[in-house]
Amino acid sequence: MTNEGKADRIIRVALGIVLIALAWLVLGLGTLLGIIAGIVGLVLLATGAVGVCPAYCVLNVRTCPVKPKAS
Repeated sequence: MTNEGKADRIIRVALGIVLIALAWLVLGLGTLLGIIAGIVGLVLLATGAVGVCPAYCVLNVRTCPVKPKAS
């Protein structure tokens, strides 16, 4: 079940791409900061792509509109 809204997903994907590019081009993947930026970027990209954030599940947060249940 998705727990991320459209805007949240777009921001995550965009920020993920920026962090991966930063890690790859500027910081270098051999540096600690580059590795951290790359991992965070991959996590943001993945959660934005699938629409589910595990941290949101733990904290019971939803940024997507709740759909009414069909009766």
